[in-house]
Amino acid sequence: MKRKERHHLKENELAHTIETAREFLETRQRQIAGAAVGLVVVALAVVGFMFYRQQTQSRGSELLAEAMVAMNARVVPTGATGEENLPAGATLGATGTFSTEEAKLKAALPKLKAAADAYPDSASGITARYHLAGALAALGQNQDAIKEFDQVEKRSGSSSLYGRMARLGKADTQAHSGQLDAAITTWKDMSATDSDDLPVDAILIELARAYVQKGNTEEARKTFTQIVEKHPTSPYLGEARTELENLKG
Repeated sequence: MKRKERHHLKENELAHTIETAREFLETRQRQIAGAAVGLVVVALAVVGFMFYRQQTQSRGSELLAEAMVAMNARVVPTGATGEENLPAGATLGATGTFSTEEAKLKAALPKLKAAADAYPDSASGITARYHLAGALAALGQNQDAIKEFDQVEKRSGSSSLYGRMARLGKADTQAHSGQLDAAITTWKDMSATDSDDLPVDAILIELARAYVQKGNTEEARKTFTQIVEKHPTSPYLGEARTELENLKG
């Protein structure tokens, strides 16, 4: 085939391709326009969601900060004149004072609840609810505290850091309210978890104390022994050894 003929054929192919594309666009102009509008709508929805999420996180953080100011307020007993006997961190970013720890916690409760309920599944909401549960437990409102700890675990996920902390808080609250069997079950389960995020020796000492309180000396002995043998650098080592000697006696 001559060079001129090949060039002519290529021109025809190009013209045919352009014509086909033009016909395709003309017949599907409405569909293409609809798709373009759809893409714009999706893009706007994404931008709106990101903006809403940012605003939510910002407002949630503000509510949490307000609650933590109350939580970290000074506790100055009536008649005290200095800074003595204040708990560590009591003045951290805090304003105002309370005469008792109970008064401070009661003042913090509504702020913590407001922060927790405003955006319950956000990081700030989960953090606020965890502190709410702890405050309720400190005030002796054990059943309410347990419910809030359950909510923290549910919303943050049982495998998350706050989820595991909530389980520990719940077990401690159960033990203090006399629900030893439930607390022991939780501590046993968590002490068997292989995680660097969990203070296993601290869990074991609580478990051993619960066994002692329950009168189960055999399990208490096993648990104290586990601390001595597997956690030789634990700050609970001395207590574990002393308790083992007492159990022998």
